Amino acid sequence: MQTKHIAVGILAVLLGGLLTAPGSAQQLQSRLFEVTKSKKLRVCQYPLYYSISYRDPKTGEIVGIDADLAKEFAKELDAKLEIVESSFGTFIADLQANKCEIGMFGVGASLKRAQAVEFSKPYLVTNVYGVTRKDSSIKSWADVDKPGVKAAVSLGSFIEPFMKSYLKNAEVVSIAPPDTREGELVARRVDIIMTDFPTAVKVTDEFDWAVTILPDEKLAITPYAYVVPQGDQIWLNYINLFVDTIKLDGRLMKYAKKHKLDPIVAP
Repeated sequence: MQTKHIAVGILAVLLGGLLTAPGSAQQLQSRLFEVTKSKKLRVCQYPLYYSISYRDPKTGEIVGIDADLAKEFAKELDAKLEIVESSFGTFIADLQANKCEIGMFGVGASLKRAQAVEFSKPYLVTNVYGVTRKDSSIKSWADVDKPGVKAAVSLGSFIEPFMKSYLKNAEVVSIAPPDTREGELVARRVDIIMTDFPTAVKVTDEFDWAVTILPDEKLAITPYAYVVPQGDQIWLNYINLFVDTIKLDGRLMKYAKKHKLDPIVAP
């Protein structure tokens, strides 16, 4: 309860500063006001993202750390949660088209993406991992960048442009929804998938044929953050306060541990 009072107090200061700051244009409209008035929060999520926002084929429910935290965020706003399906290749256009107020599905905060959208403070930090089959000829990272090797990446992910510049001999195969990297690996159309920590953990947990291949050093270290349209500082301030609050009150770590992501929680 004390944390909530602190959060409300900080928010009041942030809003007051924005509305009364001399020499700057006043922001009189915000998604924060619209959401609290309509009692509806539209959250863009990619329903094929293991451990983050993955649609359970048995129940149809989206599960993962951001599935849980989206519910917590809606609860803080006293709003009904509405999930809008998106993807790494379309989320910027979806936000700009006002299909959702926020993207919550482990979006890598990159400088290139920040030219079109705005990011919250980070809540996870990850880097590149490889996942292949146990019977694959790829036994170590040294086996990856060789002629004839097909490495799958998700279309529009932060890993896609990195691997295209990093790999000199292997072929990078970009996979677009509804296909998945994991499905391509199962079908043996690719030899290895390039992914992040959440997916590596989930795939190796769920499939006994899968094994993680670690690079010799951490590659493409990337913060994961929530993403919003540009130009709404009040909304962004509130989301940053939410991130700070769930770090302080333990909810971030609670859900990270639930989905085995505690090693990559952002400080």
